[in-house]
Amino acid sequence: MTMSDCRGVPVSTGNSASLAHFEKSLELLNGYFVDPLAEIETALETDPDFIIGHCLRGGMFAVASEKAAEQGLRESVEAAEALAGQANVRERGHIAALRAWLDGDFRAAADGWGAVAVDYPRDLMALQLAHLGDFYLGRSSMLRDRIGRALPHWDENVPGFGYVLGMRAFGLEEMNEFGRAEDTGRRAVELNPRDPWAIHAVAHVLEMTGRLDDGVGWMTERTADWAPDNMFAFHNWWHLALYHLDRGEIARVLEIYDTGVRPQASDVVLEMLDASALLWRLHLDGIDVGNRWAELAGDWESTIEDGYYAFNDAHAMMAFVGDDRKDAARTILATMEKRLDGGGTNAMMTRDVGLPLARAIHAFGQGDYATTVDLIAPIVEIAHRFGGSNAQRDVVHRTLVEAAIRAGQGNLARALVAERLSQKPDSLFNKTNSKRAEALAA
Repeated sequence: MTMSDCRGVPVSTGNSASLAHFEKSLELLNGYFVDPLAEIETALETDPDFIIGHCLRGGMFAVASEKAAEQGLRESVEAAEALAGQANVRERGHIAALRAWLDGDFRAAADGWGAVAVDYPRDLMALQLAHLGDFYLGRSSMLRDRIGRALPHWDENVPGFGYVLGMRAFGLEEMNEFGRAEDTGRRAVELNPRDPWAIHAVAHVLEMTGRLDDGVGWMTERTADWAPDNMFAFHNWWHLALYHLDRGEIARVLEIYDTGVRPQASDVVLEMLDASALLWRLHLDGIDVGNRWAELAGDWESTIEDGYYAFNDAHAMMAFVGDDRKDAARTILATMEKRLDGGGTNAMMTRDVGLPLARAIHAFGQGDYATTVDLIAPIVEIAHRFGGSNAQRDVVHRTLVEAAIRAGQGNLARALVAERLSQKPDSLFNKTNSKRAEALAA
């Protein structure tokens, strides 16, 4: 039997209770609120043959982007495939996308969800999973355009429209269309004040354009909207910390790290990524972070043989260098080297960006700054190939600047900082390093 969800998208079920749990689970996922997985598992307990429920559950595990989630993804894929004969065209598209992700073809998965959204532009699940897939692939234009393809089919009368605008805003920001991004993001927040992705899209605009005071205000005035009971809060705390870092307010940065980014030990990779990214920026600035590296590196050690996603591996290396864990650093390099001969998207990511960057970070930790420069300089313009946002990947450029200065390469450092100053003239990092580079180049 076929029913339709609240946006008119067909669902192969006759069980209204399961569909209601699906709707609730998807809404929680749209806003990254706790706990969409528990909600969809309730739906599946009610109806084990609920095909789109298995697809939603699998999608949650896929976009966790870590090896530890692979078993849950596999269970969902196999359950959905066993029911494929009863699935409609839309559901078969979701099943194929999940299988591609499980097989390591992240690009085919994102494009598979995108294809579903072309045929069913109000399939909010397909849109969000494709959007996150494009994010992990660093495909900025698709972050913008995939949502743009669906927009004509949405308006304020369609449930979830605000979330679609929030995704559109982020895609516009990643394509440096800052004015349109900010307007779209603010409109999304007007429609849904508790949309953390839209709030974060505006936060990106304010960070990338150097509007630090506006950024602090934007995030702090809305903390009650994006922080409580939200699985994405750690990342928005990270954005707030970046503003304070660029204002030189180190005590506040560390406070945010301790209370927001990493308030307790966690082996959730997405959380560890932001923790590494923030501590590494402090490390580049010569800031002593106490025992924070040791605690974080300890949790990263459980991933050193995964080789699941090069973006993760590079951030793990930051922690190993920060805590001087030489054996762990060597092991993760060996893991990444093994992945070069494998198939799937991650082999490309590792070859093109992840491994050179991990080697560069390792060299930086050994004080070999010239080698760090040699390794990073060729990958700066292709760093998007291993995923993340422009703001996240800025750590690559920051590391290159600091390595060039420490290597005594004044002319290169001066050129790199001039590039940064043209974009963010009020950045303390940029102004400080401009003076250091000028002194070397003189």
